[in-house]
Amino acid sequence: MKIEKIGKRNIVFKYALPEWDLNLHLILGQRYNYLIDTGLGSKSVAPIIDYLGNSPKPLIVVNTHYHWDHIWGNHCFSESSIISHSLCRKLAAENWAEMLQRNESYIRGEVKLCLPNLVFDSCLDFPDDKIRIFYTPGHTVDCISVFDGEDKVLNAGDNIGDTLREIVPVLKTEKALYLKSIHMYQELDVVTCISGHNQILGKDVFEAIENTLQAEQKE
Repeated sequence: MKIEKIGKRNIVFKYALPEWDLNLHLILGQRYNYLIDTGLGSKSVAPIIDYLGNSPKPLIVVNTHYHWDHIWGNHCFSESSIISHSLCRKLAAENWAEMLQRNESYIRGEVKLCLPNLVFDSCLDFPDDKIRIFYTPGHTVDCISVFDGEDKVLNAGDNIGDTLREIVPVLKTEKALYLKSIHMYQELDVVTCISGHNQILGKDVFEAIENTLQAEQKE
């Protein structure tokens, strides 16, 4: 596991798995701390809990979408607010047993069902911390993203592909809907972009995604 600090208050915990990397993202706000995604179980989030130590600030957990590799550590924060899109809670509940059975070999530590307990449909703002959480369907219908307006860091979840070679993710929504989310990103004053699995990138990743989609359309 590698820890990388970005700007003044963003920390990425990167786990290298045989097939892909996994990024868990912590933002140290003025009023709250924010953890974006909880990985593969209790062992995924243990270093983050140690990193926070006895911080007096409440922790807010964000699930970018319902997939197993983003929610299996939720139960470690059952006393915290766990935020997601309303569809994420529904899909996580419906698919939990199947996801657990199919991906059991990826479990790290303990895994328990713990659904998001605070859901929204469009956006949530935390103005004291300059944090915006907003709906950005694409990779899945329930995808959300998090923008830190102070450090100008965007977490786009799995709306960015796992590698530079595969910069467009597997899409479970229409391309037009995904492009709308990409255009929303482009309107933000983004300097750094974090995703669920890729390396840390800049804002130019969105132009690369657009170009790739256009090239695919011409084929």
